[in-house]
Amino acid sequence: MNENLFASFTTPTMMNIPIALFIVALPTLLFPSPNRLINNRIVSMQQWTTNLILKRMMITHGPKGQTWSLMLVSLIIFIGTTNLLGLLPHSFTPTTQLSMNLGMAIPLWAGTVAVGFRHKTKASLAHLLPQGTPTPLIPMLVIIETISLLIQPVALAVRLTANITAGHMLMYLTGSATLTLMSINPMAALTSFIILTLLTILEFAVALIQAYVFTLLINLYLRNNT
Repeated sequence: MNENLFASFTTPTMMNIPIALFIVALPTLLFPSPNRLINNRIVSMQQWTTNLILKRMMITHGPKGQTWSLMLVSLIIFIGTTNLLGLLPHSFTPTTQLSMNLGMAIPLWAGTVAVGFRHKTKASLAHLLPQGTPTPLIPMLVIIETISLLIQPVALAVRLTANITAGHMLMYLTGSATLTLMSINPMAALTSFIILTLLTILEFAVALIQAYVFTLLINLYLRNNT
């Protein structure tokens, strides 16, 4: 295991050239386009999962919101696959980088807000001022609502970064404790290994849940603006 606690969160390089772009593009290789008349079990399972996600996401949307279906399905598959690949030993998880998560959250959030101002201008502006607000409080509430609107993509990115980073750090610390205790106290090392196994199972669930939560919030913003 790495001696530096944060070594797994640094961007990998090859000959001083960042290779994060190739790592980000790797999940696309795991979902090949079917070119057979009858698909195999893996492709059939992928298509079934994609259709299930699509139905869950688009069930409350109208025609305007359904135009985002490909974007949302691609987003949840990309984040989920990237998180799962990051659990492999000696691998790199791009979603632990706040800059990358902001790069995903800000354009998607801005797109939903732009759709809202284009198709529901009055309703979008009305969200900045709750109904029945006293006149002296109007300027303050407009400022507060504007800040809460602008902070949404930051909250999206920080939530994903914090959850993935915290899980990886817990696994690293538990694994280091297991290796250290093997030569000191085998029973304590066994207990630590069981905890590490449970943490790993939990991280598999967190990897998928965080992908779903990120996409679900983008979906919620879109539904409020269409």
